[in-house]
Amino acid sequence: MAARHPALARLDALVGRWTVQPKVEGVGAAWTEFVWQDGGQFLRQVSDVDSVPSSTPQAWRENAPFPTTAIIGLDDASEELTVLYADARGVHRVYRMTYADGVWRQWRDAPEFSQRFLGTFSADGDSITGRWEMSRDNVTWHLDFELSYARQR
Repeated sequence: MAARHPALARLDALVGRWTVQPKVEGVGAAWTEFVWQDGGQFLRQVSDVDSVPSSTPQAWRENAPFPTTAIIGLDDASEELTVLYADARGVHRVYRMTYADGVWRQWRDAPEFSQRFLGTFSADGDSITGRWEMSRDNVTWHLDFELSYARQR
């Protein structure tokens, strides 16, 4: 198989296991892990929780997406990254993605429910501060939730 494309190699910054803490009252931490597959041609992300605490709001427990799986791949003609996402609720989405200079972005434009994510890496690369936003009309954006990532390994 050919050597990994340089645009994919930049994603090494994500590789590893992370603790993910949504900044949502009563919601506990989750984990996510990024690993290379197929000789570095795709980056796979799996996320889950070890348990959902009883203190977590009922609406969140019922609508929790865990486990989730995402496969990140590259179009070498445009160097655009694409994320194929699926979760335990039966949700399937396609996001576009970039990663450069410590800034990780994902977004999707969809009728009545567009989303965008912005994550900023710390100088040492071991934490990420992020936020998801949503829009019903692709004009007005609202904070969905903030979250932080801390590298475990």
